[in-house]
Amino acid sequence: MKLAVFDFDSTLMDGETIEFLAQDYGIKNKIAQITTKAMEGKLDFYQSLKERVKELAGMQEKRARQICENLPLMQGAKEVILELKSKNYKVVCFSGGFKFATTHFKNLLRLDAEFSNTLHSKNGLLTGEVGGEMMFDFSKGQMLLTLQSLLQISPADTIVIGDGANDASMFTYAEKKIAFCAKDILKKQANIIIDEKDLTKILNYI
Repeated sequence: MKLAVFDFDSTLMDGETIEFLAQDYGIKNKIAQITTKAMEGKLDFYQSLKERVKELAGMQEKRARQICENLPLMQGAKEVILELKSKNYKVVCFSGGFKFATTHFKNLLRLDAEFSNTLHSKNGLLTGEVGGEMMFDFSKGQMLLTLQSLLQISPADTIVIGDGANDASMFTYAEKKIAFCAKDILKKQANIIIDEKDLTKILNYI
């Protein structure tokens, strides 16, 4: 058995979930500026996540779910997961984004598991609060270690794929570290760089 871990936003999905939500809510520019700084490693991920989600307070939960379940997949997402699974990989998604999206796409893509964050809501409206498994810049690395221990899979049999600064922590524990259309801060820590928006390019390195 082997393990493949994908980031969600701008990796399995073409874009940033919170920016799609922000665009619909009329605050895209404000959110995008914070997101860019966070993914470039210029802002602490935890603080930037809380700051961005706070701006969504008052949004209808139903509308947020609709948006999250209709996000555009990255080219090759379905194909690469199918091929990895045929090669005895467990395929998992780690996301600093939200379960409204990742639980939906886990089923659609037939992922083995997803770990992400939960947007808190009350009386049908988002409260601007968030919690979950992927709140910190070190969360992905810690979760990867947990899965490797649980499944008894070594770093040599682990491949990780991401695009932003908060993916760096999982690069430490994988032999194959793929920076996919990534920020420079992550490319410096990768040993495989793919700059074309086509996830099937990963198969060249399997």
